[in-house]
Amino acid sequence: MRFLVIGASGAQGGAVARRLVAAGHEVRGFSRTANVPEGVRPFPGDLGDAGRVKEAFDGVTHASVSLPMEFDPATVSAYVRHVIGGARASGVRRLVFNTGNRLPGRDTGVAAFDTRASAAATLLGSGLPVVVLRPPLYADNLLAPWVSGPLASSGVLRYPVPARVAVPWLTHDDLGAVTAAALTRDGLDGLTLDVGGPQALTGHELAAAFGAQVRYEEQDVDAFEADLARMAGAPTAAGVAGTYRWIRDTDGFFATAHDAGERLGMSLTPLREWIAARGLS
Repeated sequence: MRFLVIGASGAQGGAVARRLVAAGHEVRGFSRTANVPEGVRPFPGDLGDAGRVKEAFDGVTHASVSLPMEFDPATVSAYVRHVIGGARASGVRRLVFNTGNRLPGRDTGVAAFDTRASAAATLLGSGLPVVVLRPPLYADNLLAPWVSGPLASSGVLRYPVPARVAVPWLTHDDLGAVTAAALTRDGLDGLTLDVGGPQALTGHELAAAFGAQVRYEEQDVDAFEADLARMAGAPTAAGVAGTYRWIRDTDGFFATAHDAGERLGMSLTPLREWIAARGLS
């Protein structure tokens, strides 16, 4: 088997690539830079270049796809067409698409949601052997400096999600494990799986997992957007912030079944264990 990881230089794709390398697989990492995990063969390119994408798929049997933080509908649509063209040309046996978000069941006007929902529908309707994974929020987001800084200095866990919202936080490591399983297990073609940690925690429960004296505060989404813009740029920050505004204003967003672990026969990491393993509690 030969694996292609699209987005291998990113946090999510990188987690997938590391998991596949650890399992002894040959992994090609497609990204805009050659900065891929150790053991991955870099294949620099842009998803907007159909020819380069087709070259990346040459000889590949399995592919993991995470899209870059691009939310223009026409651009994302082109990316998906190029992925489908490359996958068809190589005859991939399984393609796993990570939406990067849990997705609402309807159009929202939030580009970060709607472009991924459209991408998932297009891939599932392509005739390719596709599995779609829809994660919730990532535990690793809590390591961002604007989260970890106030937590360490004043015992305040500040995040742009209302305290009432219970989130089944997923670690990047578990994303890699789930994706690797979805790439290789039989009987999954055509499935869409919601994936998340084994327990959903409200904001106050999340704070308690870090320590009895830790206090949760809902961060203003505008302030979050400003923080993220300094690291990722204004367009990306605006796209991501739109998802948090939706979560803020919509009850039950993470209430769907978190069925990927059970469907794949895997035990995912409780958030408290992840926190303790990093010495954060």
